[in-house]
Amino acid sequence: MLAVATPLAPRASTASGILALLDEQDDIIRAHALQKLHEVVDHFWAEIADAVPLIESLSEEAAFSHRELAASVASKCFFHLEEYQDALRLALGAGKYFDVNVHSQYTETIIATCIDEYIAIRTNGEDKTVDPRMQAIVEQMFDRCYASGTFKQALGVALESRRLDKVEESIRRSPDVSASLAYCFEVSRTTVTNRDFRLQVLQVLVKLYQSLPAQEHTHICQILQLLDKHAEVATILQSLIASTLDDTLIAYQVAFDLVENENQKFLNAVSAALGASAPASPRLEKLQQILQGDFSVDLLLDFLFRQNQSDPLVMKNIKTAVENRNSVLHNSAVCAHALMNCGTTVDTFLRENLEWLGKASNWAKFTATASIGVIHKGHVRESMNLLAPYLPQAGGGAAPTSPYSEGGALYALGLIHANQGSTSPSSAKTLEFLRTALRNSGTDETVQHGACLGIGLSGMASHNAELYEELKNIMFTDNAVAGEGAGYAIGLVHLGAGADNETVKELLSYAHDTKHEKIIRGAVMGLALMAYGREEQADGLIEQLIRDKDPIIRYGGIYAIAMAYVGTANNTAVKRLLHIAVSDVSDDVRRAAVTCLGFVLFRTPAQVPKLVSLLAESFNPHVRYGACVAVGIACAGTFKNEAIQLLEPMLDDAVDYVRQGALFALAMVIMQESEGRHPKVKEITEKIRKLTADKHVTTMTKMGAILAQGILDAGGRNVVISMQSHTGFTKMSAVVGLALWSQHWFWYPMSHFLELALQPTVLIGLNHDLKLPTGFSVECATKPSVFAYPKRLEEKKEEKKELVATAVLSTTAKAKARLAKQEADHKGDQVPTNPPADTPAATAATGSQVVPEEKVKEPSSFKVKNPSRVTLAQVSHLSFDLSQRYVPVVPTRRPAGIILLKDRQPNEKESVVAVQAPSQAGAEEEAEAPEPFEYEPTP
Repeated sequence: MLAVATPLAPRASTASGILALLDEQDDIIRAHALQKLHEVVDHFWAEIADAVPLIESLSEEAAFSHRELAASVASKCFFHLEEYQDALRLALGAGKYFDVNVHSQYTETIIATCIDEYIAIRTNGEDKTVDPRMQAIVEQMFDRCYASGTFKQALGVALESRRLDKVEESIRRSPDVSASLAYCFEVSRTTVTNRDFRLQVLQVLVKLYQSLPAQEHTHICQILQLLDKHAEVATILQSLIASTLDDTLIAYQVAFDLVENENQKFLNAVSAALGASAPASPRLEKLQQILQGDFSVDLLLDFLFRQNQSDPLVMKNIKTAVENRNSVLHNSAVCAHALMNCGTTVDTFLRENLEWLGKASNWAKFTATASIGVIHKGHVRESMNLLAPYLPQAGGGAAPTSPYSEGGALYALGLIHANQGSTSPSSAKTLEFLRTALRNSGTDETVQHGACLGIGLSGMASHNAELYEELKNIMFTDNAVAGEGAGYAIGLVHLGAGADNETVKELLSYAHDTKHEKIIRGAVMGLALMAYGREEQADGLIEQLIRDKDPIIRYGGIYAIAMAYVGTANNTAVKRLLHIAVSDVSDDVRRAAVTCLGFVLFRTPAQVPKLVSLLAESFNPHVRYGACVAVGIACAGTFKNEAIQLLEPMLDDAVDYVRQGALFALAMVIMQESEGRHPKVKEITEKIRKLTADKHVTTMTKMGAILAQGILDAGGRNVVISMQSHTGFTKMSAVVGLALWSQHWFWYPMSHFLELALQPTVLIGLNHDLKLPTGFSVECATKPSVFAYPKRLEEKKEEKKELVATAVLSTTAKAKARLAKQEADHKGDQVPTNPPADTPAATAATGSQVVPEEKVKEPSSFKVKNPSRVTLAQVSHLSFDLSQRYVPVVPTRRPAGIILLKDRQPNEKESVVAVQAPSQAGAEEEAEAPEPFEYEPTP
């Protein structure tokens, strides 16, 4: 039997009939029409759009009982017309007809538009009242997030709309409060652009952390450091060291993290608060030793000295390549050597090549002497002894030295003591010595310049008023070289002091009055350093600088943007830099604007190559150079493929200084990358070495290649350029170091400031006695070759030419055979039929079988011993073995940096190594003397 299909009701092909009903006067008929239109609006919105004014008017009639339905129909029409603001306005009046829990494209779009509008109203700073209906939708959205378990989404909306109550509620209602707190802390540091609101969020986080049953002291102290509450940190540390051994280890861990963040003013305040309140004890003594930075310096010096993997042959090849009398390349070679051995205290090459080093003259001698400070970075105890032959002597008792050597030695002192705190005994003594040298310098600009830079480095961020007055007096003498150094030093001393003080007014006024470009540049760079980390608070100063008619002052304004918004990825700052990069009439200002993008965006390195890709193709070579350096600064040590693809073509640029910038940047990007992980590394390094040795390369390009090798092998291949600590804090000294290093464009001695940005990539485990247990290790889930040190170069040996056996023709052989037979018959001897076994002919005849060596299969994982180098890329492959004797006291910590260890078997004997910094400056380990023996000569 055939089934009969029931025909479906024909679908309406037009809404014109329904629309006609809207003209009726009866409200019941119009309500019916609106109900029908609401059902078909998604299909016939194009027709209904013509009647939107009528429908909208119905939604506004107070006497019309179905005005919410009319608002819903009009809203959907505007949605299809992509007029989302009008769609939102009418959706707010739709009442029950707009349900946030309905998952449709219309609902999601309106909610997104509503949230964007709500955030804009809340963040624009105006006293505009939020529509209660909009507020209701946002509240419903929060409830929807809670119900569906998307607490991160709710937290994100709360942070963007600056709703502290919802921030707290989202965290408290989440199933994992600790994880939500950590997420909120990370997001508030990286994405919350308003400084004042960020500080309010951090205060809420402290309150929530303190309410947890298990206190997370490491996170609390990090937040308190951002809030600059040193007294609270001191109180927490005091309570920890007064408790159990595990709590004491946590206190030590917190102290090491604080030291790594390099905020000396905060560290000094914590140390002073502890000394004033806590009773003396061995634990407090160790804690103070850590906070004052002495132990960390010794620990890293010991590591860099023992693990030094710099290749002497690299420096030997560079020396050979610059043998001719080219002062620029000679100076570059000295700087490259300093970088290669930064912090290792190994200056063997300089000692063995004193005659070659002596070729430096004038300012090159200043730079060469200062390079000793880079090699011995942090070796504060031996600094005066090391530099004694070059330092100005009190009373002139010793033989007079060159003023360039004296100035360089004073600069070197600052480089050794940079950011080590001005209150420790050794640093305070050095700072006083530098001030005395400055006073006794007379009118010698060279010595004054070195002393000013040394004072700035030693007294970094101390905000010392006496130092400022002495430096200001030097600047006001109106000597160009000394004034420039004083300007930089004032910025270093008042680092992050803010833009609203008398110092700013005096520097800016003098920058307008003086005619020396060097002094103007020093002064405005000092102003930029004072704006460090101030964000919106520095906007007034920035606006004043970048609108000045003097391009050098505008140049300082660019760096003020970079310093104020470093690492924030602030959209306003990025837009301003991009605008200046393509609009300013000064090449220096445009180059600086592009370069400074690297500072603002260093936390999002993948974005920088994309952002500057068009600028890298600019007709202006200064802009192209800036694009290279920006990528190098932001992507240092990351080996981003996008960065490599952008920089490699720049090596063939038509302009030599663009090629130089590309070489700098490539070296920064591929720092600590191995050939085992990225085969491209070998190709790049060989190209850099080839450019160094090529006699036909321009001086600027060869200079870039030489310094690039110094960057690649920096710190004995154990350091990397990084502007953030392992805990994610922006490192003040690293940012300053890169900012002042970039001034080497105008003044080569500024190259040494790069040492401040070099961060040791270490894994060091310490027990409660601050010694290194040899039994501690970490699992690395990769092959050993992936993160191995680069292979050392092999010196080419001269090949001795050997005589090749002469080919013998068959006819000649037969003739010789006949002649031999005749002689044998004559002598009665018999010619042997086979040659001796040791002759070449015999060897060729018998042949030799070479047994191939079996390749040992490389393991898929290995153990990283204590201590070891751990690169930035390697950290994600490491994991703690919690079954071993020593485990981290903070289990959630990343396996990098200095880690305090808990001994799970405290009653058993320990195998530990004590920390020993190199005892004498520049001294390497000497071979032991042989045992006594008697020598009996053979007759």
